[in-house]
Amino acid sequence: MTREEVERGLAAAGAAPDARFPLFEAALNCALHEDGGRELESARALAEEAQTHLQRRLRTERPEDALCEALGGDLSLRGDLMTPEDYANCDLIAVCRRRLGLSITLGLLYLEAGRRCGLKVAGVDFPGHFLLRIETDEGPMALDPFEGGRVVLPSELTQRALSTGLTPSVADQLNLLMAPVSDRQVLIRLQNQIFARAMRAGAFERAERSGLRRGLLDPKDHRPWLDVAAARESQGRLSGALEALARAQALGGVGAGAISGERLRRRLN
Repeated sequence: MTREEVERGLAAAGAAPDARFPLFEAALNCALHEDGGRELESARALAEEAQTHLQRRLRTERPEDALCEALGGDLSLRGDLMTPEDYANCDLIAVCRRRLGLSITLGLLYLEAGRRCGLKVAGVDFPGHFLLRIETDEGPMALDPFEGGRVVLPSELTQRALSTGLTPSVADQLNLLMAPVSDRQVLIRLQNQIFARAMRAGAFERAERSGLRRGLLDPKDHRPWLDVAAARESQGRLSGALEALARAQALGGVGAGAISGERLRRRLN
């Protein structure tokens, strides 16, 4: 599959309403967009294996325990403590092969398996660290995919929130901190992480690709195109940067796009 074909698939996912956003398949396509030529069947097979283990455990275990034991225990999915900056941790295909990754990338497998088994699981845009929210008979609980899917108690959630710099009055509002986000926003958060890492490392072409994926996945948002412009400018591709800024302005990012565009035009002249 060519990169252009993958981009058409991402655009189709972006056009889907939130309720039908194809999270797992879109995440696989994001990985393929970054590094084409790989097969997807092993990743899909791991999702099926996760479903099988989870179904078996749900017969005798509570949902939160079953999800933790099936994916964190049976499949040994864990956060990468040794090489956390490795780009493979942001790539769902690579994560399925290595069974190591970021919390958010691992969380994609938890979400896919849980929903296939009828569990109510969603991503949580928790500050500084992606978490999962699972609905149980005792109420919503937080799970940390980076730590094998273990339950994170409310007191620890507050401490984690405080450690990110939030004030105590905000850190105590777990109903807000644990609010579920859409699947689209889960995948966009992952692309944001890739963009930030790539810009820090000077990998501007990778940063551009992640910004482009965000633009395809959320076609009404102008901000991805500002990032595409920044990545292209860092490569010295000023005309391409202006094109991206024009896209941003057309989507409503008038102020930032106009200021940046004027600066780029001065560099071109």
